[in-house]
Amino acid sequence: MSPELHRYYRSLAADTDERVLPAPDRLRRSADRRARRRAALTVLAAAGLVAGTVAGSQLVLAAGPGPDPVPPPAGTPTPRPSSAAPSVAPSPTTGSPTLGRTPGSRSPVVTTTPPAAAAPTTVPDRAFFVLPAANDAGTGNYFGPGPVLPALCGATPGDERVVARRARSLPYRRAGAPADEVPSGNYRHSITIYRSGGAGAALAELRAAVRACPEQPARGAPSVTVRQRLLPDTGYGDESVLFETRTPYRDANGDPSGGDEVHLVRAVRSGDVVTVLWEQGWESTSTQRPQFDADSRRAVEAIRRWLD
Repeated sequence: MSPELHRYYRSLAADTDERVLPAPDRLRRSADRRARRRAALTVLAAAGLVAGTVAGSQLVLAAGPGPDPVPPPAGTPTPRPSSAAPSVAPSPTTGSPTLGRTPGSRSPVVTTTPPAAAAPTTVPDRAFFVLPAANDAGTGNYFGPGPVLPALCGATPGDERVVARRARSLPYRRAGAPADEVPSGNYRHSITIYRSGGAGAALAELRAAVRACPEQPARGAPSVTVRQRLLPDTGYGDESVLFETRTPYRDANGDPSGGDEVHLVRAVRSGDVVTVLWEQGWESTSTQRPQFDADSRRAVEAIRRWLD
């Protein structure tokens, strides 16, 4: 050993002799603390470096162009570029409410009334009833002019409201009468169309005329008195008027022979149409009520089918 090195060693030994060396455990703990401190500082430095790197990359990405699109998978058709400008969502506005409907409610039910059928202006053949075979006299019927009501002291109920009228003469025979026998009676059957409301007025005037004319001289026989009177009646059409005429039986000379020849007249209203069945008899016969009522119903039913 050189003298210089020996001198340095002696100086170091003198310095260490004056100090107390720490115990081995304490020395190890101090070394461990220093090692942990150095490791913590190293981790903090690394974390700061990473944070700075990430922040810098974000700034660079924000300032630079957008990233390239991710290519579609193989086999996927490439969509054609659209030339339309991107749509801009309109600002919400409050729409006007739909008339007749509120949000959350069902559509309103519109009730419509079908147009009323036009009133007829002519009377066809099908408006007249057909006699059953048992009552057919075999003479047919005859359409022609003539009175449709008995004379009622000169009254003409409802004539100024008439739109159209047809009348016929229809001979008939009672059921069971011999086929070669003369007809049992004859109907003067008429159908009249009135202006709106005129049919009801015509029946009211007919009632008034019968009441105002309880009796009158017979046509062609001034010495013979004909009497008229109203009879109760229901169940025919919208309304009806029933009355009878009574004329004394006369012999070949025209003188009263006892008893009365009775004939019935029924006027039935169906809307603005009135049908009149006037039973006139045949060679001084009188009206049979059951037959007359049955034929009255047939007349009303024929009118109903026609108007329907």
